[in-house]
Amino acid sequence: MIAGDRCTRACGFCAVETAKPFPLERDEPARVAEATRRMKLKHVVITAVARDDLRDGGAEHFRQTIEAVRAANSGIIIEVLVPDFNEKEFAIELVLAAKPEIFNHNLETVRRLTPEVRSRATYDRSLAVLSKVKEKAGNSIFTKSGIMLGLGETEEELFQAMRDLREADCDILTLGQYLQPTLKHLPVAEFVSPDRFKRYGQAAEDLGFVHVASGPMVRSSYHADEFSPATLRPPSGTASR
Repeated sequence: MIAGDRCTRACGFCAVETAKPFPLERDEPARVAEATRRMKLKHVVITAVARDDLRDGGAEHFRQTIEAVRAANSGIIIEVLVPDFNEKEFAIELVLAAKPEIFNHNLETVRRLTPEVRSRATYDRSLAVLSKVKEKAGNSIFTKSGIMLGLGETEEELFQAMRDLREADCDILTLGQYLQPTLKHLPVAEFVSPDRFKRYGQAAEDLGFVHVASGPMVRSSYHADEFSPATLRPPSGTASR
């Protein structure tokens, strides 16, 4: 996780501290690159807190980090898990300029629950970010998103969220069980059974996602390296309408 450990948002599911962030550390991209080199990583996920205090939401910091990591690691697969950048196109373009293989932005939950779950983020803005990435980068990049289950969503709301993601040409989906990080955060409304996760995963595959991870312990970066962009390119025009 880059750009500090203080977030400018206060989502109901997340235990990251909400506070005024410290200034960006300009040597962080180089330090992250060195860490990935020492660990001999083949696939890295770079994420960050929301930085609404910055004009670009931290997008330039993402770009610098991606480029530093790639320069230090020949052949590494770089996946970014980004905030919505308030849907600023120039910020999205900054990240895309560094050419990550996978662009992940989580929808997190269904439309009805978004205001309670996601602080200042909106359902339609997240879909728009994913859609804009595809419009700008096409099949040169995979897009990815994740949804937490057990927050009170209905099955039909979940299926609609999946369809909405495919409408945005999202390629990869993760489905996992929400767990309450502290008593101050949103309670778990339901623990979803492994069998239902399996059924939801199959439904997602039927909608055309090229890769799906669905299970109680799945998270955004769950076994991320099991999906290799080198062996598969995103589908073109196969979103479920």
